[in-house]
This record gives sequence, structure tokens and C-alpha cells, in this order.
Amino acid sequence: MAKRIDPVTAWAAYEVGISTVRSWLDDLPEQAWAQPSVLPGWDVTDLAAHLATVSASVTVLAAAPSDAHAGTASDYLASYAAVADEIADTARELADDGDREPAAVLARIDEQRAAAAEVVERIGLHDQVVTTRRVPVRLGDYLLTRVVEIAVHADDLARSVPDVTAPALPRDTVRMAARALLDVLAERAPGRSVEVRVPPFAAVQCVEGPRHTRGTPANVVELTSASWLRLAAGRTSWEDEVAAGNVSASGDRADLSGLLPLL
Repeated sequence: MAKRIDPVTAWAAYEVGISTVRSWLDDLPEQAWAQPSVLPGWDVTDLAAHLATVSASVTVLAAAPSDAHAGTASDYLASYAAVADEIADTARELADDGDREPAAVLARIDEQRAAAAEVVERIGLHDQVVTTRRVPVRLGDYLLTRVVEIAVHADDLARSVPDVTAPALPRDTVRMAARALLDVLAERAPGRSVEVRVPPFAAVQCVEGPRHTRGTPANVVELTSASWLRLAAGRTSWEDEVAAGNVSASGDRADLSGLLPLL
């Protein structure tokens, strides 16, 4: 991503996002915690415990050497696929490490959030390259990946317990996550032949081919932020979303199935 992400803005979006999900979990009926989640092999407790690992990942950040090459948020997110099994195992191990009672899981989330805040305060919320568990990235880009995690997992939790009102993530958190994933798409499939719109948050042009210059683009994809997050994260398929009427796609090049998921 060429645009620099302000670490202060990204951290604020992450903090308010995880605070919203944490409060939602606090009100979740106890019996719901044992329900299977929409993620295969995970129950709701595993998914909630994973939120602690999202914060824990911030605790390992440190200023990178001055000559370190910074990857992009896209580079970092691309590394998820190779460690998907490891991520799942870590979430389940954390949930099984001692007490699986909701109060204990919430306490672990709070503990890791506090530890993450201490690290952020120590290294400072300024534009800098940091080391992570995977590749060095700019701090703003890294915190942006945490915003994506919160937005995606808030939706995972909501769909896992559909009889409970979904977490009401702040608009800025959803906007930042949706925009980030659109930018990843544009970075991985550069071009100007297709316009992808996620109203009211953002739109990008991507995919090689004839460049659109004026008027209505020949190839347009439009979808909601919820559908976009699910497609980008591999929670659903292009075919299913189109069949359900959740995606409007017009033009010969407006099929993004070969470019998804992004994570």
C-alpha cells in the first residue's frame, strides 16, 4: 500500500473495535460460549480466546533496525495462509490453557490488551518500521492488520450466535478494515479495468485491461462491507455471494473469484 497509515488513527480504530467486541462478549449468554462457531473446528470460546492472541501479537513489536526493509500490510496479511493451522492451534491451546469459563477468557483478553497498550506507549505511535512475528512493517500498517482482524472476527462471532444481536462495531473500524482489504486487492491485481465499490466506505480500481477514464465504468462490482469482509477473508465464496444477491457485478471482467480470498 503506497499510502502511509497513521498509527494513531489505526490504534484508535483497533482499540474501540476490540472494546466493542469485549463488551459484547461480556453480555453473551453462558450457553452460547460452547456453541460451534462458523469457523470449522472452533467453538465460540476458541474464537473469543483468539482475540487475546490478536492483542498478544502487539506485545512483541519492537523498533526495527534502521536498515530494515518494510513490507506492506498486504505482505503481512498474505502470510496468514501459510500459518492458518498454527493460528487455529494457538487459539484452541489458549482456550484450553486452564479455565475455559467465560470470565477466565475475558480476563485473558483484558490482560493482553493491557500488555499491548504498554508496548504501544513504550515504542510510541509514530511512523516507524517495527519487527513483528513475521515480516517488518510500518507500525501503521501493522495496526491496520489488527483492525482487519477485529472486524472479521466480530462478524465471525455474530454469525456464530445469530440469535444474539451482533456487535455494533464503530463505523470507523469497519471503514478502515474494508478500505484496507480493497487496497490489498488493488495492490495484488493492479490495473484500471474494474471498479470495486463498498459503499459508503470506499472504492478502488484494479485488474489489468482497458482503462476506464470517464462515465460509468464498463466493469463494476458493488457489495456491502459485510459481504466484502467475508469474501476477502475466505468466509464465503464469490459464487455463493453472487447467487444470494449480495454482490452486483457487471461487465466481462467483473468476476473476482480468481483473486479471492485475500487472507
